Amino acid sequence: MRVVLAGGGVIALLTALECVSAGHEVVLADQADIPFSGATSFDRHRVLRALHLGDPAATAAAVAAHHAWIELERLLSTSFYEQVGALTALPAPEAAWELLTAAGSKAEVLGADELAAEFPHAGFVPGTGAVFEAHAGVLLSDRVLTACATRLRWHANAELHPHRKVIGIDADRAEVRLADGATLRGDAVLVAAGPWSRELLAPALSRELVLHRQTMLYCDVPPADAAAWAATPAITSLGSAGGAWLVPPVAGTPLKLSAASACRVVDEIGGATVPSWWREHLIDTFAALIPGFRRDWLVDTRDCHYLARRSTLGPMLAVLGDRVLSYAACGGSSFKFAPLIARSLAARLTGADPVRTGLEPLDRPLVRAGGAHPIRPALRGVS
Repeated sequence: MRVVLAGGGVIALLTALECVSAGHEVVLADQADIPFSGATSFDRHRVLRALHLGDPAATAAAVAAHHAWIELERLLSTSFYEQVGALTALPAPEAAWELLTAAGSKAEVLGADELAAEFPHAGFVPGTGAVFEAHAGVLLSDRVLTACATRLRWHANAELHPHRKVIGIDADRAEVRLADGATLRGDAVLVAAGPWSRELLAPALSRELVLHRQTMLYCDVPPADAAAWAATPAITSLGSAGGAWLVPPVAGTPLKLSAASACRVVDEIGGATVPSWWREHLIDTFAALIPGFRRDWLVDTRDCHYLARRSTLGPMLAVLGDRVLSYAACGGSSFKFAPLIARSLAARLTGADPVRTGLEPLDRPLVRAGGAHPIRPALRGVS
């Protein structure tokens, strides 16, 4: 079977690996380099943690993802998962501990005094307790993408087409139209073009997807604090009203800082340059949280874009036709689940039994209504 993939991010690359591992041919096209440094999934690091409050199925799926990433490291013979654990500040961490334990994760509750004593440099809101998960940590996402692309580049059953932008999909014929006029045909098609996916979908589906823009700061910590920061887990919540979180400096990466308050809905994809207001907002946020934080820690800033389904604020899988799928990712959440997502998508694309993941958008995808074509017709062309 020949599978055509539109997009070169983590979902497309891992799905391609799943397909070639099962003996299928894959053709992958992206608008830029593969991997693309401007893609949503390209960054120095992403957090992998299991806790999803109120959602036992997603929590269990994240524990499964933890083990899947370890397997993937072995498969690709590359180190990209720093298992430093994850901390989440909560008013009642005991309930989170019960949820994590039931899902098979190793977890520990830290009281407010214990948290403040062990991580005085991190900036937890005073009086806040937390839950620590051991089956968690930091994924070095740029290494992940590079390792996947390298494996595919040398695989006999894979074709990579960088700098060949997909501009149209024909779900009935399982083909994609490229900006250079060529057409790629397959037995199955996956649209996984990140925030650019909306351009390839019909209005009914495109309107269901909301574009978000997130600002992040990257910092070098002072040498005197380097040892403390090196021993810090990923912190998914510092307990602040604005939803501040951080990724510690691991494997030579900088300290990464951001907050839910720095994420906003936008109409279109903007440039990579961070607007000064949002940069200053985050600097002020962390100056009030992290002891000794100074503006001169800052070495870089970045904005990323991602899509989320309007009704759920999560990812969206849509069945466009027979073995023609569109997966619109949702920020770092989709990255951590990527191995599970890829297995499920590869099974659907190649006609195998869908792999149940415990993730609602994957296990119950949107299916186009009879007779309603969900995508813009692609222009006809020759391969």
